[in-house]
Amino acid sequence: PTKAGPAAPIPDALRNFDALPDSANVRLPVVAALFACSTVTVWRRVKKGTLPAGRKLSEGVTAWNVGELRKALNGEAW
Repeated sequence: PTKAGPAAPIPDALRNFDALPDSANVRLPVVAALFACSTVTVWRRVKKGTLPAGRKLSEGVTAWNVGELRKALNGEAW
C-alpha cells in the first residue's frame, strides 16, 4: 500500500474567503478548492460558461473576482 503525503496547506485566501471584499481577486488553486474540482475542470467550466472567467493580470497570472465567484457559488448569474 502507498502512503499518502502530507495534505497541501490551505491558502489564506481560501481560509479567509468569507472575509474578503467582493472586489478582491483569488488565484486558480483557491477557485478549484471552492468548487471542489481540479484546476483543469475550472478551465473547462470557464470555457463552458458555468464559471466566471478569470482576468489575466500578466503573463501566466490569472485571477478571479471574489464577488463573481460568490454569485456562482450561490447559483446566480455573474
